[in-house]
Amino acid sequence: MNRLILVNRQYPYTIHVRRDLAPVLPAFPHILLEREAAHALSRLMEELDGWAHIVPVSGWRSFAQQQRIYLDSLRDNGREFTKQFVALPGHSEHQTGLAIDLGLRGENVDFIRPNFPYEGICQRFRELAPAYGFIERYPAGKERVTGISHEPWHFRYVGIPHGEHITRQGLCLEEYLA
Repeated sequence: MNRLILVNRQYPYTIHVRRDLAPVLPAFPHILLEREAAHALSRLMEELDGWAHIVPVSGWRSFAQQQRIYLDSLRDNGREFTKQFVALPGHSEHQTGLAIDLGLRGENVDFIRPNFPYEGICQRFRELAPAYGFIERYPAGKERVTGISHEPWHFRYVGIPHGEHITRQGLCLEEYLA
């Protein structure tokens, strides 16, 4: 598994082999990550008692799932919104099995833009995530580099020590790989 694979508008995900996927939580068996990433997330959430307050919203997606999400968003939200928040099929990190969207547990969790604030348990997750190999993939101020709007709910597994280096240096994945 190439934990540092870059997938964005310029670099499509071209691997179409089923990955070694595992559920992130038994209560959400349909939300999958690469096995190593799922184990790292499990250890992080155990340290925080995170699953009591945070829900997994979206993990691995097939090309067909990403295409459906993209087309549904075009229909429901329009082109401008979709361009900002939904990756083109074949250009989504979710297809790698290394990306997870998380939301603060609540009655209605938005699938496209879940609430994941910079306070409380969500901020604590954000602070501990790099030590477990996760980065906030689309930080504020990096939109021109990533080509994606700020997404405080989207985390990417890059492994250890990369998560710590990327976060400590205030970089996004594109800058780190350059």
